[in-house]
Amino acid sequence: MNYKLTKANEYFDKKDYQHANVLYKELMPIMKSTRNYEVLFYKYAYTFYYMKDYVEASYYFKNFTEYFPASKDAEECEYMSAVSLYKYAPKYSLDQTNTVKSLEALQSYVNRYPKSARIAEANDYINKSQQKLELKQADAAKLYFNISQFKAATVAYKSVLRNYPESPNADLYQFMIMKAMYKYAKASIYEKKEERYANAIGAYKEFKDSYPQSKYIADADELYTEADNNIKKIRDEQHK
Repeated sequence: MNYKLTKANEYFDKKDYQHANVLYKELMPIMKSTRNYEVLFYKYAYTFYYMKDYVEASYYFKNFTEYFPASKDAEECEYMSAVSLYKYAPKYSLDQTNTVKSLEALQSYVNRYPKSARIAEANDYINKSQQKLELKQADAAKLYFNISQFKAATVAYKSVLRNYPESPNADLYQFMIMKAMYKYAKASIYEKKEERYANAIGAYKEFKDSYPQSKYIADADELYTEADNNIKKIRDEQHK
């Protein structure tokens, strides 16, 4: 047992994590009640991390904090569990369940250890996770717009803006709300057009008030003019 532990540690020190992992796995149940168990557990978790098996790494780092809550390494392992989840999370176009999990774990760490030296890095991971979730939502809204589901696009863009009001793309989302409303009005039956063009104009005013320097102002002005002219045309027709 001691020989295996010595060899496993040698492999670990040489960064041969595959061989270290195999030996640590054999030793884990045997050494459970020994004084070496804590260090063994710690290194075993790291072998998974260095092998990029982030699911297992997160699991064992989390377990470490539960087995050894008073350990000097407990904070580090809680952080590494969250980081492993972050690294496992896929690119934004895929399902973001694991991004949400990593975001929750990172936020929990930041809340528990606000004075940690790892806070800046943790906040960076949080920001990147939020950006992925925002991109995922924005892409869904864009898809609705592109397939002419303008009512759904309006709802989706409003949701993105509500969830990410400080986004550098916030003006784009507000502009797309107005544009989707305009397109929705244009595609509506005659009886609904005036009301829906008026809704688009309301969205235009909100956009212009909120983002007067936006690069989308000229396009929004054009849509506003068309919506306003269409309302006048409808009213003229009604009075004939």
